Amino acid sequence: MNTDDDYTTPSYTPGMGPHGPTGSPGFGAPMDGGLDPDIMENGGLVGKAGAILDDGVEIADKEPVIEALKTVYDPEIPVDIYELGLIYKLDIAEKGNTRIEMTLTAPGCPVAGILPQQVADAAASVDGIGEVEVFLVWDPAWDMEKMSEDAKLALGMF
Repeated sequence: MNTDDDYTTPSYTPGMGPHGPTGSPGFGAPMDGGLDPDIMENGGLVGKAGAILDDGVEIADKEPVIEALKTVYDPEIPVDIYELGLIYKLDIAEKGNTRIEMTLTAPGCPVAGILPQQVADAAASVDGIGEVEVFLVWDPAWDMEKMSEDAKLALGMF
């Protein structure tokens, strides 16, 4: 049994902690979980994951990556980020390296420093995907018209 005298709070707990659910801040994110003001204004590289694939590895199609992206949720909205329309572009290159362009529901989104890294991690978890780079873009601005019909239905918008 631990007492106050012999209990030490760990500085890092896998899966949680000061940098969000993945245990690491988004690329370019300061320790408080926000993004660099320049990135918040102009966009840019905000998440990296994965590794270079060995020669001969079969490259994944977009569909498994999309399914992986559907496991990432904005914690304030009970709909995944793909159905919300936050993913603007998904390109898988010849060697499996992947570029994702995404936006946020608002420039002041409180999970701006975490969500893009979760997107990178989800995409990189797919077999046949190499290095993943996630870029934050603001043009076009996100609005509710970008949501899928399933997302609108889940949010009671019909």
